[in-house]
Amino acid sequence: MARLKVGVLISGRGSNLQALLDAAADPSFPAEIVLVVSNVPDVAGLDRAKKAGVATATINHRDYKSRLDFDNAVTNTLENSDVEFVCLAGFMRLVTKEFVEHWHNRMINIHPALLPLFPGLDTHQRALDEGCKLHGCTVHFVRHEMDSGPIVGQAAVPVLPDDTESSLAARVLTAEHRLYPECLKLIAEQHITISDNQLTYTQVSLTAEDILSNP
Repeated sequence: MARLKVGVLISGRGSNLQALLDAAADPSFPAEIVLVVSNVPDVAGLDRAKKAGVATATINHRDYKSRLDFDNAVTNTLENSDVEFVCLAGFMRLVTKEFVEHWHNRMINIHPALLPLFPGLDTHQRALDEGCKLHGCTVHFVRHEMDSGPIVGQAAVPVLPDDTESSLAARVLTAEHRLYPECLKLIAEQHITISDNQLTYTQVSLTAEDILSNP
């Protein structure tokens, strides 16, 4: 089976990008990263991609008059590199409905919370403020509504009594780095189908460990 050609959209340091690059460096991994696109020039994530021998592009959103013009430029760049599937990895832009529809069921995101809990920003502090005993991260297909869409997998981490926002964030980030490649692998190996916004695992032998990662 041919490897799934993946484009990754970033805006910053690219730590989740690095996890995907590391996984895809194994020729047996069913997806390959063919392009990394940043909307911010000269970020560390672009250097990570270059060191891995992956093509990069910078599309500065400030150069475009509208969100749609920017999103169309991103789509054109991705498709010119034969990208089949998109991973958002710290991409700090709200994309348009048109962009989401164009990449419908071909784009996933990782969110630092156990959705549907805590969509949006400041997830770690909100989890602490609510007294949660478990926190974590979620990989989900992207829909126009923020942090929604069918969930591919989640990773849970304990919230410790002495946790601060930064210590909890670090623990969740470690889980993110394990979860994101595993979820992409499931998709690339065609173990997932989506119908009427409902996700189904088509490989009946999947275990809990395949879809729920624990640190």
